[in-house]
Amino acid sequence: MDEIKEGIKYLFQTQNPATMCISGSGHAGMEAAMCNLLEDGDVVLMGVTGLWGNRAGDIAQRYGADVHYVRARCGYALSFEDIREAFQTYNPKVFFIAQGDSSTGVLQSFISDIGDLCRRFNCLLVVDIVASLGSAEFLMDEWKVDVAYTGSQKVLCGPAGITPISFNQRALNKIKARQSKVKSYYFDITLLGQFWGCFGTSRIYHHTVSSTLLYGLREAIAIVCQQGLKNMIRRHIECSYRLQKGIENMGMEMFVPEPNHRMSSINVIKIPNGVDWRKVSQYAMNKYFLEIAGGLGPTVDQVFRIGLLGENATEEKVDLVLTILREAIQNTSGITLNERSKI
Repeated sequence: MDEIKEGIKYLFQTQNPATMCISGSGHAGMEAAMCNLLEDGDVVLMGVTGLWGNRAGDIAQRYGADVHYVRARCGYALSFEDIREAFQTYNPKVFFIAQGDSSTGVLQSFISDIGDLCRRFNCLLVVDIVASLGSAEFLMDEWKVDVAYTGSQKVLCGPAGITPISFNQRALNKIKARQSKVKSYYFDITLLGQFWGCFGTSRIYHHTVSSTLLYGLREAIAIVCQQGLKNMIRRHIECSYRLQKGIENMGMEMFVPEPNHRMSSINVIKIPNGVDWRKVSQYAMNKYFLEIAGGLGPTVDQVFRIGLLGENATEEKVDLVLTILREAIQNTSGITLNERSKI
């Protein structure tokens, strides 16, 4: 457990003592952030670039928060001006944003500027890095992020069901100053932190954690450390660029129009007219055991989503998925794509 904590600190680029894991999927990280930081009536602002800002808002409402939203156009990142205007309107105590929204493929930039804005408004910044960590730069301490959590099964390629999370001192101070108990015993960070030995006190029993998940996550982190975080990020960016060029060469379009706002781990592609994405997905799965996902949330029936996550972020697998995608579209729809597929 101590080795895992040190590995998470490296991945998050943080020195926060309150760095640990929660037994649960990535949703558990989102819920832990909300239930620990929020009390009844607290104003919270959700940045929405796809599904996950809305999901965080739903969770926050269940904990009694006064929830407001600042929304980007579907397929676009939020502008700093829109966020700043929303801060001036609502003066939130907590601001949530997903660095990468897996439903739209949008990568939110200038998080460091958002961190500065949150400090000026005495607001806590929560960043969801479930699908982006390891495929895009993330500097928790330098960017003044107060709470961050990620998914063990995404770029890390570990087993699902255990969620790395980190709270800085500002977040802990907010929790200690609560006027009411955290409404979830299971997600109470003051207890989980003692269980994980984060506070310099004797460990307590909190719940039974899966030892196999711990060993799996520890190995996944070790693989990243061996490769080097910067090298891993570079590999994902290069593979995503290769995929994007292949998609363009087939005459298809990426869903996110601005290249700098595209995730490299989740690549989202517009479905061409006349193509049934379900038939394409079924063809790829039945013939090649390759999963090409459809849309999620606001992008349902509009896009293909191709994950280049961890072990799948290689040039060979990019070329393979491009070949299969072309074949699946042509065989299920009769559409002839451009022949400039050689990268």
